[in-house]
Amino acid sequence: MQLQQLRYFAAVADTRHFTRAARREHVAQPSLSQQIRALERELGAELFHRARGHISLTDAGTALLPLARRILADAETARREVQEVAQLRRGRVRLGATPSLCASLVPGVLRTFRDSYPGVELFVHEDGSQDLVRILAEGELDLALIITPLPGQAPALATEELLREELVVISSPDLPPPVDRHRITIGDLRDRPLVMFRHGYDLRELTLAACQGAGFEPSYSVEGGEMDAVLGFVRAGLGLAVVPRMVADRSGLHTTPFAAPGLHRTISVAHRGDVSPPRAARELQRILLTHRDRLG
Repeated sequence: MQLQQLRYFAAVADTRHFTRAARREHVAQPSLSQQIRALERELGAELFHRARGHISLTDAGTALLPLARRILADAETARREVQEVAQLRRGRVRLGATPSLCASLVPGVLRTFRDSYPGVELFVHEDGSQDLVRILAEGELDLALIITPLPGQAPALATEELLREELVVISSPDLPPPVDRHRITIGDLRDRPLVMFRHGYDLRELTLAACQGAGFEPSYSVEGGEMDAVLGFVRAGLGLAVVPRMVADRSGLHTTPFAAPGLHRTISVAHRGDVSPPRAARELQRILLTHRDRLG
């Protein structure tokens, strides 16, 4: 049973005339008649009493008509639903981002997206970059803001650089600055207690690699926190922490930049390399890249 056959059947039932029904459906009358005959053969019953100048429904046709109208209405609803998704009137985007980006870049980008596409639902998963790569590869996210380059064993993802983010040192405003000059070096962190993020945070790995590159292992006063906890521990005077400048600028804590060449990380927007993201996700990616150009 085909939708086209049901449309032709309903048209004849409405007009009580094969020629007028064919004209309404923009099809040749023999083709319409042939499709209705095929439907009758499939159902094993005649649907119309055919008399010259008079067409009426059989009992079988009368029983089928409300069902046919319901099926056609459901098909039209499905068509409209799909069109709404395609035209960004409805849908969902699943975005992964690091906690630092959720506290800085992401809110403004989502506000821009929401203003343009209020019918699209937004789902945000906040996690460390390494975990986001895994979740994205498993198909649980449409897009993710991750740190690149990816390690060699990472899954195949399509990535595009979004921004190069400056890292700075934060300290409690109630204590003296960590150095008596405007900029700090990695070496100045030697023997200074650090508030350190939990395992899986890219900021932890970046800080550790920078210290090891300078020839020392950092010492931790507190270890294992999330972003909000790290900011709170620093505010309480428990130690220093290395965080993105966008986070530091909103924290109310004392900020000391690194001396040249500085310390940075690269944020990229990524999706699975073997699957094209949904249209709504592609539009969010476009807004992210537009935001990048404004920052540049």
